[in-house]
Amino acid sequence: MTMRIVPTLLLAGAAAAAGGCMKQDGTGNASANGASVNAVAANNANPTASAQSAAPASISAHAAIVKADAKGAMQSIRPGTNGWTCMPDNPVTPGADPMCFDANAGKWVAAWVGHTPPPENVVGLVYMLEGGTDASNTDPYAAKPTPDNDWVKTGPHIMVVGSKDILTGHPSGRKPDTSVPYVMWAGTPYAHLMIPVASGAQ
Repeated sequence: MTMRIVPTLLLAGAAAAAGGCMKQDGTGNASANGASVNAVAANNANPTASAQSAAPASISAHAAIVKADAKGAMQSIRPGTNGWTCMPDNPVTPGADPMCFDANAGKWVAAWVGHTPPPENVVGLVYMLEGGTDASNTDPYAAKPTPDNDWVKTGPHIMVVGSKDILTGHPSGRKPDTSVPYVMWAGTPYAHLMIPVASGAQ
């Protein structure tokens, strides 16, 4: 999977999962004030700053940065030197949701978006320190909230993907407490650990 293709799939998957959800603020609550809207506008005006906000500076400062153009094709904004890739906010979603991921996580996301089995025992990490677009906790391909697809609201978090062992002992119910680590998409090949972090954690 090339670095050009993986972010394209990431963006497509994130857009599909967006639905009609509300953007979350740093507390995990839906933002309804102008500050969130202004932050999104600022991030879109400066994609490098937006992308770098997703992960600790020690990672994002040296990561490759890519951005999708209006047709969905990926543009390289900056080459990286540490094996990480960061993407700025997806303007299709309601709020700021930049992400940074390592190479292993890129393989996992490519499998998710492509509806193929993820590689086994290939552990990857995704940072979303600005929060993320909400999604179904049970259906990896849900496009919008429904009465039975268990939509969850999340704030800033880290995702650990590709390890079944790390999921052991963490809650995996349909209605998780998102203030503690929990398993999203339990019972599917794409089950992963969601770890909430404090807003602005570096």
